[in-house]
Amino acid sequence: MTEIQDLDPHGTLIEPATLKIQRLLPGPIERIWSYLTESELRRKWLAAGDMTGGAGSTVELVWRNDELTDPPGRRPDGFPAERRMASRILVSEPPHRLVFTWGETGEVSFELAPAGGRVLLTVIHRRLADHSAELSVAAGWHTHLDLLAARLTGANPPPFWDGWAVLRADYERRLPG
Repeated sequence: MTEIQDLDPHGTLIEPATLKIQRLLPGPIERIWSYLTESELRRKWLAAGDMTGGAGSTVELVWRNDELTDPPGRRPDGFPAERRMASRILVSEPPHRLVFTWGETGEVSFELAPAGGRVLLTVIHRRLADHSAELSVAAGWHTHLDLLAARLTGANPPPFWDGWAVLRADYERRLPG
């Protein structure tokens, strides 16, 4: 088997406070780009928010994770039903690269590369505040990307919050503090 076929769905810390996670998704690349940039498609797996402008434009991302799956599972204590975050697009190179700020402190990049008839999506989340953030963000990206894959293939995803909780515990073992 080749390295791309053996892709581990788990995120890894590639340097302090920087998480990398990848998925091999059904193409074409323009379809995946649409799921990253179009609010109505992105809200089905991550968060809504208009990204019609290019680099330098602002976007408010709106998470409603209880609406991502039916049933949603049990939302952990301390997580609101809705979360909003102001971001700014730093790079927009359709259909290959999108980078935006993660609130005031972080940065997330999406890179898309053709891989046969599929698309390799690489997500890198930089400047995670602390170990607790690393664990939550790793479980979050993992769960959201699994949901993206389900949306792209027509599969029925498991309850969002239940999957997140299992992955959060898994990342506690995988990413020691």
